[in-house]
Amino acid sequence: MTPPAPPALPERIGHRHIEVFRALMLTGSATGAAQLLCTSQPTISRELARLEQLLGYALFERAQGRLRPQARALRLWEEVQRSWQGLDRVVEHAMALGQPHQSSLSVLCLPALSHALLPGALARLHAAHGPVAVSVATQEGPLLQEWMAAQRFDLGLTELGEAPPGTRVLSLPAMDEVAVLPARHPLAARPVLGVQDFAGQPFISLARDDPYRLQIDAVFAAAGVERQLRLETHSAVAVCALVQRGLGVAIVNPLTARACAGADMVVRPLEFAIAFQVHMLLPLHRPAAPEVDWLVQALTQEAQHAF
Repeated sequence: MTPPAPPALPERIGHRHIEVFRALMLTGSATGAAQLLCTSQPTISRELARLEQLLGYALFERAQGRLRPQARALRLWEEVQRSWQGLDRVVEHAMALGQPHQSSLSVLCLPALSHALLPGALARLHAAHGPVAVSVATQEGPLLQEWMAAQRFDLGLTELGEAPPGTRVLSLPAMDEVAVLPARHPLAARPVLGVQDFAGQPFISLARDDPYRLQIDAVFAAAGVERQLRLETHSAVAVCALVQRGLGVAIVNPLTARACAGADMVVRPLEFAIAFQVHMLLPLHRPAAPEVDWLVQALTQEAQHAF
């Protein structure tokens, strides 16, 4: 005995129906829509009639060979336009990926590094390879590590040398922390500053839990040098802004110091060494792109020429 045929699935509105509706809205007639879609006028009329049957209401009024959209058609048209714009962006992006220098890099970094290290590196990248689209996002340490582990970015910049799961770490050349002083400060006349030079000076510190703050405080504690500790802030950029206003002296990383140096603030090396290093995080599960290697090279060059 032959088993009964499965019941036919109900017809649904498909992409072709929406394509016909869009062509009708753009041209105002079945003839124009047929020309736009390279088909016949009867085919367009048949597709429209079927769409209206599936919807259960009319989309157009027929008047003197023209199609006048009804209120529901106008509301549907708004949504179709939004969807088509999204499709156009997908197509444009797909085409752009096949063109030279059109792929886009996504970079995640600490806020201070977006101000101090990355701009110079991107300038080197563009000078060497032409314009490359780059999207830069900033985030503090814990979330930065988490987002890189989730493979959300092509490259991450952090001060922590530990690679989160799913990433590998490349270290930029090590540097030394430097002193930053108001331009008219008496210590600005010194070519190099030692621990004793900071005795009794108003000193602007990083936040108490900052690892570089802990190293700096340990140096002065070991030397028995007392500073005036009245101001502290969480970022090296903010430290430099306070120094520029003449509110004290400070010790910060050389990248931020160089970016902020100018008429109101000078930078001086230290007789003692407090190492500073930036690390690049590379995801293991994102497609490889030559532009990432270019940026790694540009970042390395920028760090080598910090001072």
